[in-house]
Order: sequence, then structure tokens, then C-alpha cells
Amino acid sequence: MPDILIYVEHDGGQPHRSALELASGAAPLAADLGGNVIALALGNGAGSTADTLGQYGVTDLYTNENAVFDEYLSAPQIEILAKVVEETHPQAVLLPYTQDGKDVGSGLSARLSAGAVANVVNVKPEDGRLEALETIFGGQYTTTIDVVNSPVAIFLVRANAFPVEQRQQTVTTHHVEYQPSPAATRARKGRVVQEEGAPTPVDEAAIVVSGGRGLGGPEPFEMLGELAEALGGVVGASRAAVDAGWISYPHQVGQTGRTVKPQLYIAIGISGAVQHRVGMQTSDTIIAINKDADAPIFALADLGAVGDLFQIVPALTAEIRRRKGA
Repeated sequence: MPDILIYVEHDGGQPHRSALELASGAAPLAADLGGNVIALALGNGAGSTADTLGQYGVTDLYTNENAVFDEYLSAPQIEILAKVVEETHPQAVLLPYTQDGKDVGSGLSARLSAGAVANVVNVKPEDGRLEALETIFGGQYTTTIDVVNSPVAIFLVRANAFPVEQRQQTVTTHHVEYQPSPAATRARKGRVVQEEGAPTPVDEAAIVVSGGRGLGGPEPFEMLGELAEALGGVVGASRAAVDAGWISYPHQVGQTGRTVKPQLYIAIGISGAVQHRVGMQTSDTIIAINKDADAPIFALADLGAVGDLFQIVPALTAEIRRRKGA
């Protein structure tokens, strides 16, 4: 079938941004193939995702709110996703390239003996099939991959690969009967600890103010926090700053952190190594502040300021506050 199935991550019925991105990206692809976007949401509140998903192109929502999906690891999700794939025969399954998405996608691939592509940055229709674009070697190259001789193509899609665009549809909800196997309930989730991060996840923010090695320590991140607050954004960081213990991992932007695509990205004291650039280079507008005029980050920047960040950032914050208060 030419339908595309997306795997929905949500919190109590509120779809994650990744689900809206997948629906938005899948809608034109399914239309090109002559099919629809169908979705699978599991666990507490799964049925409540219907109205939101319908705004972004989903026509059919398959759900099951069994507590097993919230209490155990990925095995139950893999079992029921395989069941839905075998019943609906989609051309492709799109999952978010998150920790849970990786577990479920790889398990589905093994269970169905299906081809899977990870780290996908785009999906394109080509002669009635779908091709995945994947970045390799730290984002320096992009490869085009076909999934052949497979019952279904499985694509693990990076955050912000697809822009969120509304395409209103009427959603039909289907309850999926499911009884977990003994093997699916062997590993139960334990205590969940939420690591401190930005109030808005850095990969969902419209404005990101990131700091790097040039800050010299953890204290200057308070200065960045003031700038981010004045702009209505959140604080990000390079891997060097996170590895040094100056700020926690949820703030990390880059190949081994979060991929962001904000309207405005301000890189402060960040040299712009390729591992960082791959996580932010598609931002709408990039501003760089660095004392090194030859820093690679300036090659990406739409606007750059060469100078002492400890003078520039407070002055910038004060001017923004002044203008907002005027």
C-alpha cells in the first residue's frame, strides 16, 4: 500500500514535536504516492493525540492505551508496531531518531527482516518509491539510500528534518487488539529521573543562545541565560562545554547532542567544529560572536561579531531589554 505509517511519541496525549514533524513530512510524500498518513500512538492518553495529529495530515490513528507501553521497555511497542505494519502494509514507517525511536525502529527491523535507515535528514519520492537522505562523516557528506527487497522501509528521522506544516484532515481512530507476549514483559522500567534542562527542549525552541569553550567556565552561562531570557529563547551549548561539566547534556547541540533548527541561533564562544555545525547549520538565521576572526563558525553565520564576548553579550542583552521596554 502507498500509505506511510508514523510512530508517535507523546506525553499523556500531547504529541511531541517529533510527531508533528513526521506527520508534516509524511503528508506530501503519501500524497505523491497516492496514499495517506497513518499513525500509531500507544500508552496512556494515546487516543487524545487524534485531534492534534489530524491538523498535520494524519487520516487514520491506531491506538492502544494498555499500561504495558508505559511500564515496560520497547518490546511491547515493537510487537504491536509489527502487528500494525502486517495489517496495514504501509510502504514506509517513519520513527523519530530519539532514544526510544532507535530502540523501536531497530527492533522492528529485526522482527520483520526489513531494511532500516538511521540518521535520516530527508525523504524524497522517486519513481513510486521513497529514498532516504542520510548524513555521514560528521555531516560532511549526504548519501541517498534505497531500501530494496524489504517488506517495508523503516526510516529513523532526525529532529527538525521536516518543517511543521498544518494540513487539516479528519482522523479515524482504530483500536488495535494486543496481548503482550511473556518476552515483552521481561524488562520493566524503573525510576525515571528527569535531568535538568531548558524549560523548552533545545531542539524545539525558536531561539537558541549557545555557548562554547570560549566562555571559559560555567559562570558565563548565567550571562547567556539572561540574553536567552531577553530574547524569549533557551540556552544551548557545544560538546566542549558539556564535556567540561559547565552545563548539562540536554543543552548540547551537535552530532552527539540535539539537532536544532530555530529561527535564530546565536553561537557565542563556539569555534564551529564540524561536529557542532551538523547540529545547527540549518537554522534560519545564525549569529556568531567570537574573538577569533578566522573561526569556522563565521563561514556559516549570517551576521558575525569579532570581539570580547564578555563585553558584547551584556551590551546586547541590555539593548534588547531597552528596546522591549520602550
